Amino acid sequence: MANTSENTPKKPGPMQLLRAAREQISELTGMPAESVSSFEQAEDGWVLRVEVLELERVPDTMSLLASYEVRLDRDGELTGYRRVGRYERGRADKK
Repeated sequence: MANTSENTPKKPGPMQLLRAAREQISELTGMPAESVSSFEQAEDGWVLRVEVLELERVPDTMSLLASYEVRLDRDGELTGYRRVGRYERGRADKK
């Protein structure tokens, strides 16, 4: 009898999912993804928040970034995204 674990495709690990999200959102928006600020498992896959550089300014602290909510399926393929906020790099979160 064949071992079923050999026939089952390996699911991507956390680092593969993070890289996939950054690469896919960069390709779709045409802007560089700088970091992933949140990462959690959802019922049908994964939800991440990716920080994207939308407008580079001088000095760098004035550059405009955006937070995107990115949804991936269980295999790491992007199923949807939306911009959830914009901010200047040098600004702290409002309390």
